[in-house]
Amino acid sequence: MGAPRFRWDEIPLVRAMADTRAIDLQFGPAGAPILSSPSAVNIGNPHAIFWVEDPQAYDLATIGPQLEHHPLFPERANITLAATPSREHIVIRTWERGAGLTKACGSAACASAVAAARLDRTGRKMTVTVPGGDLAIEWRGSDDHVLMTGPVEYEHAGRFDASVFAGAGAV
Repeated sequence: MGAPRFRWDEIPLVRAMADTRAIDLQFGPAGAPILSSPSAVNIGNPHAIFWVEDPQAYDLATIGPQLEHHPLFPERANITLAATPSREHIVIRTWERGAGLTKACGSAACASAVAAARLDRTGRKMTVTVPGGDLAIEWRGSDDHVLMTGPVEYEHAGRFDASVFAGAGAV
C-alpha cells in the first residue's frame, strides 16, 4: 500500500492540525458527541478512524455519509469505526467514500493498523477483522510501507451492452 501520510495538508484536512493521531472533530448531539477525536491518515486516500468499544454498536449507514461529507474533509473521507480487543487485533467497520458500507476495505484496514500503532494500541503487525474476514497487516519499520495479506474470492462476471456507451465518444 506504500507509505502512509500524516500531515494535515497531505490527508487533506481544511485546516492545520498539529497531531493527526487524534484530530479535532466531534460528531453527535451538542455537549455529548457520540464519536470524537478520530485518527486521520492518508494511505492513498483519506481516512478518519474513530476508536470505539464496539464498531457494531453504531448505525454506520446513517453516520457514514454525514461524516464522509464533513466540511473538514475537502476530498471527502473513508469513515472507520475501530476497536482494539488486543495489541495484535483490530476489528473495524468502514463507510467507504462514494461506495457506502463495505465488507472489506483494504485501505481502511491499513489506515486503521497504522493509526493504532501510532497511538500505541498495537504493534506494527496485527490482524484486522473486517466484516468479510481477516487481513494480516504489517507497517514495516524499514521503509515505512504497509503490507496487506488476505484471501480473495471471485465475486462476479458480467458484460456491458454496447448501447450503454453509445455516444460517449472515444476515451
